[in-house]
Amino acid sequence: MEALKNINFHNANMVGRVGIRYTALGPDWLEATMPVDERTIQPFGILHGGASVTLAETLGSYASYLTVGEDKLVVGVDINATHLRSVKSGSSVTGRASPIKIGQRMQIWEIKIHETGKEDLGLTCISRLSVMVNNKRVTPEPTNSH
Repeated sequence: MEALKNINFHNANMVGRVGIRYTALGPDWLEATMPVDERTIQPFGILHGGASVTLAETLGSYASYLTVGEDKLVVGVDINATHLRSVKSGSSVTGRASPIKIGQRMQIWEIKIHETGKEDLGLTCISRLSVMVNNKRVTPEPTNSH
């Protein structure tokens, strides 16, 4: 959990706005939770499929980032999701990203999402994320050429 201390730096973007919080880290997986509330439900009071995809891409992308060096940039290039069961407002969901393939240029992650505390009911969503690993671009400093 020590490695997770500094990764909740996302309050000014979508990750923080929908309430995603990293909760556990293992040798080859990353876990996070997300509330099912007014930020993440659809008009019928159940978890929006797009919110599940947001959790999946967030988990897979950050898990990928944890496997590369500081000189690398990771970006999601393809994601799919199958929604298996609804979750009502007032609950939360937990997702776990595990690698399928860790390559130098491409990574594939599987993300399984279930209602928090109700794993016995089965998955609510399963997703697969493909991530491209790139070198960070270095922007040259402007020069004064008069």
